[in-house]
Amino acid sequence: MRVNERVTVRWALTALAGATLVACGGGSDPSNDLPQGIKEISATVYPATTIGTGATAATQDLLTGGIGKTGLGAAAAPAYADPANPTAAELRRNALFSNYRGILDYTAKGGYGTLYGPNITAEGQVTASEGLIPGREYLAVQDDGSGRKQTVIAVQVPDSFNTSNPCIVLGPSSGSRGVYGAIGTAGEWGLKKGCAVALTDAGKGVGLHNLADDTVNKVDGTRATRTAAGALSFFAANLTDAVRSAYNAAFPHRIAIKHAHSQQNPEKDWGADTLAAGRYALYVLNARYGTADNPVPFTTGNTLVIAGSASNGGAASLRAAEQDGEGMIDGVVASEPVTEIPTAAGYGIQFDGAAVAGYGKTLAEYTTWGNIYQPCAALAADAAINETSIYNYITLTAMTARATARCDGLAAKGLVSGATTEERAADALAKLRAYGWNAENNTMHNAHYALGNGPILSAMYTMAYGRFGADANLCGSSFAAANATGDVIAAAPTALAQSAATANGTANGTPATVIYNDSVGGAKSWPFAVSPSTGVADFGLDNALCQYALVSGKDPVTGAALTAASTPTKAQSDAVRSGVAEVLHNANLRGKPAIIVAGRSDALVPVNNNARAYAALNRAVEGASSKLRYVEVMNGQHFDAFLPFSGFDTRFVPLHPYFNQAMDVMWAHLKNGGPLPANQVVRTTPRGGTAGAAPAITAANVPPFAMSPAAADQIGFVGTSISVPR
Repeated sequence: MRVNERVTVRWALTALAGATLVACGGGSDPSNDLPQGIKEISATVYPATTIGTGATAATQDLLTGGIGKTGLGAAAAPAYADPANPTAAELRRNALFSNYRGILDYTAKGGYGTLYGPNITAEGQVTASEGLIPGREYLAVQDDGSGRKQTVIAVQVPDSFNTSNPCIVLGPSSGSRGVYGAIGTAGEWGLKKGCAVALTDAGKGVGLHNLADDTVNKVDGTRATRTAAGALSFFAANLTDAVRSAYNAAFPHRIAIKHAHSQQNPEKDWGADTLAAGRYALYVLNARYGTADNPVPFTTGNTLVIAGSASNGGAASLRAAEQDGEGMIDGVVASEPVTEIPTAAGYGIQFDGAAVAGYGKTLAEYTTWGNIYQPCAALAADAAINETSIYNYITLTAMTARATARCDGLAAKGLVSGATTEERAADALAKLRAYGWNAENNTMHNAHYALGNGPILSAMYTMAYGRFGADANLCGSSFAAANATGDVIAAAPTALAQSAATANGTANGTPATVIYNDSVGGAKSWPFAVSPSTGVADFGLDNALCQYALVSGKDPVTGAALTAASTPTKAQSDAVRSGVAEVLHNANLRGKPAIIVAGRSDALVPVNNNARAYAALNRAVEGASSKLRYVEVMNGQHFDAFLPFSGFDTRFVPLHPYFNQAMDVMWAHLKNGGPLPANQVVRTTPRGGTAGAAPAITAANVPPFAMSPAAADQIGFVGTSISVPR
């Protein structure tokens, strides 16, 4: 086979049933039919494609894009032959690079290459190998007929796949990432086991429509005009040329983002998309290995299927299990899942013997609430950080004056009490604690807010839930590139050209960030925004209050219900709250075994609103027969990718080793009847040292969870409440 040869290229949208036993022509013979709504793009053999010449030459594989363990841990991404015009193969390679590093600590001192990494075998043996995994990758797109859903699925079949012992690992992407978002979690683990891996972006991914020049990302990552991309466009805003031109004139250089502007509310389909990826994987395996005598050798009955991923991917895995009426999924592993809890009634949470007051809130609720109070709370005495580090980002970047202005603005509106900044900050911190954050999060609000989590998610998710178009300017928010002083600028053509590999599907500044159009003096990126009601730079307090009003249905200052004349309007809020209602979990795992791993210090998705709440609700729903196990890791937080940052390195341990252990335990349980672990707290030891220069991690810092933990570490249930020890 020649390099670059595509094995298959199909664009026939079928209405056939999934890879199951289906009667053909009125007979009883089984057939292997393409699942409904799937458009096949390509099948490619890896390693088979040589890209670049000389020092940049590389042979691609399924896991690392041909750059291996060394390349994934390198100081910089692989070079493009022409940075302004990267090829699809180069973008795939670099997307694997950025997505792997986007969810894991890629530094040797953090454990890469010793505790986890491509060079470590499925049995845990550390080798000198680069860890390349050969095989075939099948790319497809799932659509609902609108042309705007465009959920991408990549089924990777390693050469080590054993037809006599078939297995599939479902890996929905974390965050808003593209199809390779779970390559470092579910992807690496599954490929090493010889399983087929079904990756999906679950309706998210890097879809950037630059409204100024009408260019878009194509499904393969390359860019073209919307017209030239045609059916291969990954995402284009649903705007006519006339509307787009008018919007460009009023709001130049804006960028529409797929997760926020697809008007699909993609989160409602995360579970269904994960199941669809599994159906496509079965189809691929049967097409690859089926024979005329046995066209469907693999079914849900004889193929082991584990759904496993982190963050949003963990939530999608749990949601898929809840919705799995066909019995596809055998087990679930979810690391720090962003569960959408439907209620705080019927169950409770106890910590150290005391009832927790704030728990069971949705992502929309606690994200928009945190976006209001976090910058002020970061100035509280209990949140103080006495070091120069990224962990102390607000002080490091001279944002203190704006955080103080946020406290002042909140006080003027009656939203915090106190005569001094210290008193107001303490009250803001108390409001966060009452809303579900715990004491371990006190010092974390500083960096979490200053790195943009609150403003980004509050803008994106309210747009997504309400199905608002790119021209809606919801709560005065839009997305664009910005310069160092917060002014809107045109996105660099090279940044757009490489965006499929470098961006993560959010407005994190690569290349688009959150813009507050109504900032006094002209549109500014969120760190520099001046609120109309206060007249000072306070990170856009008015915008944050508007976003919370969308979720609550009330004016957060007066408490009055929104009306048709209010900002935002009642209709806008109704749309957002209707979208939130579509994404709620039910916590009924249908008796499937599952392991949730979460970090007690998670400040992005607090455990009281997510992992603890889900485990408690599941117990209330499934009772003592539940096979869900909950592992809470002390000193674990949401972003392993933050661990190389100064201040994070000394305080926290990676969660990824516990994801891998949970996958190993689930495998042993499903294959050999091994036990599931007891619910427990794992007591880890941070690396310590000086911020930015923490000593190298060792296995002693991250002891494995126990199958039978000591009594003091056991998580139990008291009536309908989960009981977590200190």
